[in-house]
Amino acid sequence: MLNSFFSGLYNGSTDTITVSLFLLLTGAALLLGALSAFVYARKNECSRGFAAALATLPAVVSTVILMVSGSIGAGVAVAGTFSLVRFRSAPGSAKEIAAVFTAMAIGLACGMGCPGLAALFTAVMCLVELILSRVDLTGRGRDQTKLLHITVPESLEYAGVFDEVFEQYADEWELLRVKTTGLGSLNKLSYRIRLKNNGTEKAMIDALRCRNGNLEICLSAQSAETAEL
Repeated sequence: MLNSFFSGLYNGSTDTITVSLFLLLTGAALLLGALSAFVYARKNECSRGFAAALATLPAVVSTVILMVSGSIGAGVAVAGTFSLVRFRSAPGSAKEIAAVFTAMAIGLACGMGCPGLAALFTAVMCLVELILSRVDLTGRGRDQTKLLHITVPESLEYAGVFDEVFEQYADEWELLRVKTTGLGSLNKLSYRIRLKNNGTEKAMIDALRCRNGNLEICLSAQSAETAEL
């Protein structure tokens, strides 16, 4: 039923693609892509550039499918290569990868002449995104993973010096980077830690200050990793 309106779209040649059908499919892809990007941006932290990419990617994929005369294999191969360019230059989270493939699926449905199916798929995925933003599938509650930056004197042997504090306040911790600062007189240690409970940040920082000579300590959300590291 969804394909019947576009039954004359393909006959093995791209000459049958009329301007009106092209504009209709591209417009549907852009509209649905914008809706998907809006819902994703409301429930997840993302840059304006990534949101814009999610909004326009369905139209790009739709056009690719149209240009290969409906060949799904060739279209997915080409569009898939385009969509993964971002992840070759910057690490992408699991949510970002899922959002990209969702946008590709919307564009694929539009390119195959099924805007109704694309609209239904978009509505379902937006609903799922809204539900998952409120449901904890891990059973661990709110994610307590943080980035911790501790400044220590250059003379301090930092290996294991904070482990006792971490054992008290954190379930997991990992040293990510050591950077010299203050013309080499100080070291800046960057950890990724997962706290045991909410509201223990101040107590942990106070305990750490007793071991780093009361130098600078910074605790931030994990999303700030790209800005800090």
